[in-house]
Amino acid sequence: MENIEEQLRETVKKLLKEKKVDLVIGYSKGTLPFHSTPVFIADEKDADNLIFDFTCGNNLAKYLQKSKVKNHGKIGIIAKGCDGRSIVQHIVENQIKREEVVIIGVHCDGVIDIRKLEEKVGRKEILKYQVENDKIIVEGKGFKKSLSKQDILSDSCIACKYPNSPVYDVFVGNPVPIAEPRKPITNNLESLSSDERWAYFEKEISKCIRCYACRNACPLCYCEECFVDQSNPQWFGKSPNLSDTMIFHIVRTLHTAGRCVSCGACTRACPTGVNLAPLGIRMEKEIKDRFGYTAGLDTEATPPMADWNEEDKQEFIM
Repeated sequence: MENIEEQLRETVKKLLKEKKVDLVIGYSKGTLPFHSTPVFIADEKDADNLIFDFTCGNNLAKYLQKSKVKNHGKIGIIAKGCDGRSIVQHIVENQIKREEVVIIGVHCDGVIDIRKLEEKVGRKEILKYQVENDKIIVEGKGFKKSLSKQDILSDSCIACKYPNSPVYDVFVGNPVPIAEPRKPITNNLESLSSDERWAYFEKEISKCIRCYACRNACPLCYCEECFVDQSNPQWFGKSPNLSDTMIFHIVRTLHTAGRCVSCGACTRACPTGVNLAPLGIRMEKEIKDRFGYTAGLDTEATPPMADWNEEDKQEFIM
């Protein structure tokens, strides 16, 4: 990974030096172990702060909204598989023009889920860590533990089969082939009845405190005014009642149908541990089964929710 990071830094320096980009969006180390933070590089010397590893969970496409980048010239952006797919959706949805962005592709082996990590170490304070092949050695006051990286990967990464950005201008390292997911994570839900699934999601959503961190982290939630913030008309109540909270999550899921790339940013951002990954992955599967469409793979494709075909399934129409 150190070699990839060095290549990444040199690539960004070259792009900035040759004036091919005015700004690069990437990752740098966070203030805590296992945390990274988005960083905006406009000066070559600052490229030495760039990193790319399993702590880089933010979906950087979030920063490609028109209102955020319109005054920053040509943007370079580091893109793992899900970031790249989200960038493709931004291009499809006219949030940014393809020629306005330089996509720096990187191969991703998955990002970690901090909650899974905390479960393994009992919420003890981790002061440092080191990586040895597929093992992560964590240390803190009075403890040292070896963990398998596979055991603490984000569920969305476990279900992912697109480790590379589908579109890129330059690729750092070597792209890896598309592969079947390590383990589908919605199979257990598929075997449940509709009432049992509803009960599962009721229990899960009951943890929600309506802070909207999921919406704020989502790269495809870019409306200038979200439906939950509207008061005229007011779409639903703003109370913490479970019914209002369920409506928020159901409507947001429908708003991202045919657009969600199951990056897992929403789940990782949630402070109370609501697992939204099964909703996104199930919706992605539904869109694929019904319309033969996978979001974020083709800049020329029309999303199914913006298209119509006589062959579309219509069994819901009586």
